Amino acid sequence: MFFLIKNKFLLKGGFPKYGSTIKYLKTNNKLYATKSNVTKNIVFIDGVRTPFLHSGTSYKNLMAYDLARHSLVALQKKIKFPKEIVEYIVYGTVIQEVKTSNIAREAALAAGYSDRIPAHTVTMACISSNQALTTGMGLIACGVYDVIIAGGVEFLSDIPIRHSKHMRALMLQANKAKTIGEKLTLFTNIRAAHFVPDLPAVAEFSSNETMGHSSDRLAAAFGISRKEQDEYALRSHTLAAKAQQQGYFTDIVPYKSNK
Repeated sequence: MFFLIKNKFLLKGGFPKYGSTIKYLKTNNKLYATKSNVTKNIVFIDGVRTPFLHSGTSYKNLMAYDLARHSLVALQKKIKFPKEIVEYIVYGTVIQEVKTSNIAREAALAAGYSDRIPAHTVTMACISSNQALTTGMGLIACGVYDVIIAGGVEFLSDIPIRHSKHMRALMLQANKAKTIGEKLTLFTNIRAAHFVPDLPAVAEFSSNETMGHSSDRLAAAFGISRKEQDEYALRSHTLAAKAQQQGYFTDIVPYKSNK
């Protein structure tokens, strides 16, 4: 999902949201002072997103960065802006691929953007892409940049699964071992329990609370019944289906995947 955001006094625009999504921004007036009497009109120009799919299906042989790159390319083709006007790229993601930890940077380079364009990645659970968007808006509002691309991507078909902490420690020690004897000594310390993988946690690290726990607490605090929640969910899906039938999802860009 990607969006182009712009800060320009006479510009009007709007755009959609999520999958791998993009948005695009620009300003007519670059200001580097921390204070200004000029009110900036930050606007969304347009956006694109890839289709949502179940994990382990047609996207399973890809990396998250592939979807992000595709969205960046599709956005530029859709509104035909020169890549040179983009001054910053910010991306949101939750479960990061270790090979592309700064996925905003990697996707931008793969999409043909200059290596002189700075990019960073943010994470804030399920609103990571929204946080990327507001980060871009903040940078424009402060007069740091004029044109920013903001977006987000999530990919659960290939999550990072680590060796156990004990196994990782032994592997690091083995890497430093200089003789065969030292390596064999470390090998004798391996136990069956060391092969149990370290899976990404669904629960929050500090509180050990999942989103399900949080939603139950909030529902109780605000007195929202399960019936009301189900009715709201049904309404949401019904409206989404209606919008799709009426052709409102013009932001979706197909992705052809080789299974």
